[in-house]
Amino acid sequence: MRLINAVLATLVAVAIGLPVAYAQPVVQGDYPTKPIRVVVPYAAGGPMDYIGRTLGRKMQHITTLVIDNRPGAGGALGSDLVAKAAPDGYTMLHTSSSHASLPVITKSLPYDAVKDFAPITLIVNSVGFLLVTHNAVTSRTVQEFIAAAKAQPGKITYGSGGVGNVMHFAAELFNDKAGTQLMHIPYKGVGQIIVDLSAGRVDSCFGPATALLPQIKAGRIKAIGITAPTRWSGLPDVPTIDESGVKGYTYVPWYALWFPARTPAAYVTRIRNEVVTALQDPEVKTAMGEQGFVPVGSSPAEFAKVVVEEIQTNRRLAAKINLQPE
Repeated sequence: MRLINAVLATLVAVAIGLPVAYAQPVVQGDYPTKPIRVVVPYAAGGPMDYIGRTLGRKMQHITTLVIDNRPGAGGALGSDLVAKAAPDGYTMLHTSSSHASLPVITKSLPYDAVKDFAPITLIVNSVGFLLVTHNAVTSRTVQEFIAAAKAQPGKITYGSGGVGNVMHFAAELFNDKAGTQLMHIPYKGVGQIIVDLSAGRVDSCFGPATALLPQIKAGRIKAIGITAPTRWSGLPDVPTIDESGVKGYTYVPWYALWFPARTPAAYVTRIRNEVVTALQDPEVKTAMGEQGFVPVGSSPAEFAKVVVEEIQTNRRLAAKINLQPE
């Protein structure tokens, strides 16, 4: 019967002049009936792998999630693979908020970051980036840091994971909201920044809380604020940047799932509901918290709004600092 329905759907598509590739797949009542490929557009071992495998263990009762790492082009290669995959519910994209920065820093993407994907859910938020400084920076609070930066425009430096990286946008949003002119020093990764920050070769950075915590506890650097809307239990005495006087400032990296556009809504709902159920499991909550993640499980509509708004914010910031796409 499924084969007959599929043939009929194809014939209808041809009859009305719709390309067969765009014909809506037949919805399976018992979906999923086979493993789902989860494309991660970065090298193995990153946070997306951890999140995907953690969810996969809790979703084994309905299917197997097969992580497929496809690094390249800053994440665009794997994302394009999903954008062009059959919308049959068996290929998902699992990536981060870099999905909303790639359209801003890349001159010509082979896909549309909004139109070519069906949002499933925003899985987790990061606990936020910490605003940290080298110990030689005398500022002990965000307001003191702002005052020092305004007193010497362009002199205080910050490191990021590269031009257009989420750490870069977090700092430039701070510049925008606080009225400062911190000078950007791009690096190739967080590890290099930590080394130079500890040695005093760069003054500050907005970086992943869990990565920076060991250096903070060792007394090599100090944390003066966090970019999230709430404080982090790992450093409960460190205030949010918003509560420190930069009203309206929040910047929280996130991790999420998409299907290719035109995937049946029933499949989107099925997977989203399973992810939400997994995130409510106490074991998963604990595991995510230990890795610096806050479970969300948004609706597809809520998540779609986040993506569109973040792309708009990134475009505004890029224009302000004259960041040209490459």
